Amino acid sequence: MASDVQNLMELQQADKEILRLREEVAALPKRVAVIEQKLAGTKASLEAAKTAVKADEAAKRKYESAIQDLQGKISKYRDQSLAVKTNEQYRALLTEIEFAQQDIRANEDKILELMVNAETRDKAVKAAELELKAEMAEIEKEKIQARERTAEDEKQLAEWNGKRDQARAGVSETLLRHYDRVFKFRGSGLAEVRAQKCMGCQVMLRPQTYNDVRNGNMVICESCQRILYFNPSNEVELEAANNAHQRRRAKPKADAAQAWFYRPDYAEHGEVLLGFTNESGNSSRRIYDFNTGRQIGDVLIREGNYRLAFPEDMTDETIRLNGHWDEEEMEEWGTEMPMTALDALHTDLQLARSDHAKHHAPKQEHSQAVTSEHPAAS
Repeated sequence: MASDVQNLMELQQADKEILRLREEVAALPKRVAVIEQKLAGTKASLEAAKTAVKADEAAKRKYESAIQDLQGKISKYRDQSLAVKTNEQYRALLTEIEFAQQDIRANEDKILELMVNAETRDKAVKAAELELKAEMAEIEKEKIQARERTAEDEKQLAEWNGKRDQARAGVSETLLRHYDRVFKFRGSGLAEVRAQKCMGCQVMLRPQTYNDVRNGNMVICESCQRILYFNPSNEVELEAANNAHQRRRAKPKADAAQAWFYRPDYAEHGEVLLGFTNESGNSSRRIYDFNTGRQIGDVLIREGNYRLAFPEDMTDETIRLNGHWDEEEMEEWGTEMPMTALDALHTDLQLARSDHAKHHAPKQEHSQAVTSEHPAAS
């Protein structure tokens, strides 16, 4: 089973790298296409600016030609005015000359406006030419990089495909079919388990399921269908991070509704963990093997507070521990305590012993015999 999981982990790494490389190879031409599209826009802007300059030049020539025609008419009217015989004819020619002069001034204004705009047009053309030149250089650079990146990606793809084939060869057909199906729809076929949680879908696992994963059994997440695996080093890091926030051990509350104890000598079982709960005038007791977390016997219920109901369990070697889990949650444990709860009680026992050693170290030689045993913790 462990080899299957290891091969599947290598397979998933290969599949993800292959997927990433393929996406990168497909994205490179698209990136170049975006630059080329921008380049086409710059070319269009340059052509529009040049067209505008040409249009202004054509308009200027048209207005200059119109002025020449009007100046010719004025000269003609003035020649005619010398030959007229009546004042009425003379005034009519003067009116024509005045209209022609007004048209000349209007055309001159339009030419002046075009000359003012010509500077702006020239600047727009030069700016567009510079932008086009820069973009053409950039797109050539992008194309070279794209070709180089594609060649490198293709090389890595060949390597990862080889690793993928090798990993798949080490996994059973049944597991491969399941993995392929889940990977296709979820982008991953495996998920790590941390702190009793599937890291793929973030759903808490049942205690028995969590224990099976930690023990190296092949387990599939009931929520997301990913194949689950456990990495002890990550769990240690998580516990270390959690412990970093706990500067000192909190003392268990004497009047707490739930109490946990460690006993090193419970009948033929040896080391055990005792869990007591007070509720509605009654108390219940659960016993778990200290090393495996498996429940010993059935849950026992008696009348009264647990200290009064189970006095035989309170010995000089019994050590009070920190721990509290809801009754409903403990019912879900079934016949085995989850590793998170078991590890928490183990850790607290170490802290309790450490605190005891710090606060009860012998100061005189005659006190050594008195402190050699663990007193009962409150």
